[in-house]
Order: sequence, then structure tokens, then C-alpha cells
Amino acid sequence: MSSPITSITDEALIAFDTLADRASSLIQPTLRLGVTGLSRAGKTVFITALVHNLLHGGRLPMFEAAHSGRLARSFLDAQPDDAVPRFQYEDHAARMLSERIWPDSTRAISELRLVIEYESASGWNRFFSGGRLCLDIVDYPGEWLLDLPLLRQDFAEFSLNAASLARSPVRHDLAAPWLEKAATIDPHKQADEADARELARLFTDYLRACKREERALSTLPPGRFLMPGDLDGSPALTFAPLPNLPDGAAPRGSLMAMMQRRYESYKQVVVKPFFREHVARLDRQIVLIDAMQAMNAGREAVIDLERALSDVLSCFRPGGGNFLTNLVSRRIDKVLIAATKADHLHHESHDRLEAIARRIVERASANIGSSGAHIEVMAMAAVRATREATARQGGEELPVIVGTPLAGERIGGELFDGNRKTAIFPGDLPRNPDSFFKALDSVSQPMLPEINIVRFRPPLIEESEGGVKLSLPHIRLDRALEYLLGDRLA
Repeated sequence: MSSPITSITDEALIAFDTLADRASSLIQPTLRLGVTGLSRAGKTVFITALVHNLLHGGRLPMFEAAHSGRLARSFLDAQPDDAVPRFQYEDHAARMLSERIWPDSTRAISELRLVIEYESASGWNRFFSGGRLCLDIVDYPGEWLLDLPLLRQDFAEFSLNAASLARSPVRHDLAAPWLEKAATIDPHKQADEADARELARLFTDYLRACKREERALSTLPPGRFLMPGDLDGSPALTFAPLPNLPDGAAPRGSLMAMMQRRYESYKQVVVKPFFREHVARLDRQIVLIDAMQAMNAGREAVIDLERALSDVLSCFRPGGGNFLTNLVSRRIDKVLIAATKADHLHHESHDRLEAIARRIVERASANIGSSGAHIEVMAMAAVRATREATARQGGEELPVIVGTPLAGERIGGELFDGNRKTAIFPGDLPRNPDSFFKALDSVSQPMLPEINIVRFRPPLIEESEGGVKLSLPHIRLDRALEYLLGDRLA
């Protein structure tokens, strides 16, 4: 039977944390921004670019506070949570700016405080004092967020859902070793640690294979199986769903009972504290998705992205409230879904990417009975690694993008060394997203032609006369900032 995501005790603890945060915010106005995303979407790059542009006065014409000259200064300050690792902004920025290397993917939760000093747009407010906002950026893996729906599932539901996904056409070959092994084991047999370890290993191998670029699948719980950290080898991570789970209670001392107990421990030890201590304390949230990679991987990958977004959106507490309810129960009042890597397309396709992403989000919202209120969707590139140009081919001018492919990238059989620039025609997305979703929903119709996705190195950033690196170029980062922060800097 499904259960609520939080218990009365959880809600009491959340209320206590919220009261403490609100009391602190009365003295020092604070906004907690959650940043997460599904695989390969660029969370670390987004945070680094956001901070770098605010610290170095980046070109942000659609960010009203910057465009109007009301931003006085921004600086990094000590984060409020000493038990959470610091987001290593300086290291990530140095790798992108000096070495032109993309930072490593998010493997655990981290936090960073950026203080923004500004002049209020209201003359009355400016008369009393200058404005100051502490932006606490909370970075965490999307795989951890996708664990939250497990709080509503018992072990039988978890096993049924996992087996159903594993038997789908796009996953069955990857899941075969786990499914075949599980089929040979009687869940009622005496619990055996060797069986538990082998099933957990095979299930984890299957999840890792789903995440690889050629499949680009997004729904991969339990998330800590892919990022175990200090729980590696613990009983809380040494379990697996049982595809052929019999009805009825698990016999005492059976493998079924062991797996069920460890699954419940995983929820109690890993998932609930993450929700209570981090997600439930957020004010705003951005979720980054790599929609183009999913489109290139095929129909099943896009459907899986939609499924994952349904799970993501069901986890948040969207909507506003009045002063009293906000004191004891935080609500995320704005969620931004950002389709990243828009710089892999010519600008003619940016709005088309956004339209497709918006439709995916609308369908995901409908799946959970939500209207999609308080959710914005946009296409963006937190760091623009390409520029646009035109090339002539067969007497026709083609819009192309120009950049430096990463070492090891191949284009038309040509291997790149990471130093030489090239121009590619990335392909076009459809003007009308209806054609894309008509093909998506009909297995008899082929999907759209592939987009030429090439991984480029970060751009070469020029220095000012004083030797300071100029801000990182972007596509629509300013729009994202305006949506997420603009009203708090008014």
C-alpha cells in the first residue's frame, strides 16, 4: 500500500527547521535555490557560470537588476551549513577558464553562499537602506531526487515497478543478467548474504548501463546505487527488487524478508533525511535536463525522460502561502525546467527546443494530475561553447556552429585532438512540436532525424586589460536568473 512521503514526525522536524530558517532570514534575507538535473545535464557548469557572471559583471541584459545597474556587488561568503561540503566554485572555474576542461559531474550534495548587494527598484526602500540577499545554492544529484517517490512505495510496489521497467524493450537486454539470476532464486529460501550481494551487484550494473550515453535513460532508482559514497558495501545498499515476488508476508529469516528490511532501511537512512534536511528547505528549484541527448537516443529515452520528470515534479511542494503557513511549512514557489546545451543548435532551433521541452513537461505534469502551475521551461546554455556562422554547400548556405571538439570526438570518421576548431551543421528541430510528439506516440512512425551532437571544449575566454578573465558567455542564463531571483531583488 502506498504511504505518504512524510510522517507526522518528519513534518514536525521540517516545521522546526523552517522556523529556524525564517527567523534567520528576518535578520539576513536568504533564498535557498536547489540545483539538480538528470544525467549529463550540466549542474556543475550551471552553478559555476551563474556565480562567475554575478561576481564578474557578466552580460545579463534580461536580468533586470543587472541591466538597470542596480547590482552593487556580489561576493562569496561562508555557507550556513557546516556539515555540508562546500561547492568548489574556484576549482571548477579554474578548470573551465584556464584549462578549458569541463568540471566533473555532481557526485554528492554541496552548498555555496553568494551574497548579492543591490539597490531596490523602489525609491522608498532605497531611502532606508541598501538591499542584501544571501543566495544559498544547494547542488545535489538528480538521481537522489528520483529516490523520493520510493517513500510512497513498499517493497512489493518497488519490485513490481522495477521489474516492469526492466522488461521494457529499451532495457530488457541490459537487465537480462539480473532478471535471469533473480528467476533462479526462491524469495522464500533462507536469507543468504552471497545471494543478496550478487543480486545487488547485477541490479547496479543494469542501472549503470541504462545511464550510458547510447541509452540516455533517466529513471534509475535507487540513486545511491550509482553514487554510494560512504555507504558503499553497507546493508542499506545491499538489496535488489525481486521480480517474481510471491503474495503474502515474507517468512521470517527468508531472503524476501532480508530484502524488504534493507529496502525500508534505505528509505529511513538515506532518502528521508535527504528530503527533510535539504529538499524540504528549498525556496526555489531549477531542474536541468538534456532533452537533445534523449531525442537522439530514441523514442524510449524521451518517454523515460517524461517519466522521470513526472517523478521529479511530484516531489516538490509547489505553490505559495501566506505569512503564517510559510513560517512552519516551506513551499517551493518557482520551479524552472531548463533544457541545456542550446549552444549545440543554431539559434533558429532554440525556440523549437524550448517548445519540445515545454510539451514534455506539460505531459509529465498531466501524468501526476498537476496543472504545471509555478513551473517555467526554457532552453539555455549556461556556458556557450560555440559561435554561429554560415557555410556554403552545393550552392546553398547552411547555418553552422563553430567550436573546438573535445579530444576523441569523431565527426564523419574524422578524429579530433581537442585543439582544432571545426564547423558543423547540427540539424534542425521541427518548427511545430506536434510532428515530434505525433511520431513519439506512434511506434509505426519513425522518430525525427538525429541532431549532430558534438561535445565541445569550453570557450577560450579573453582577459581584460587588468588580466582578469571576462565573464563566461551563455545563452539565456540571464532569463533564468530573472525568473529565479528577479522578484527578490526588486
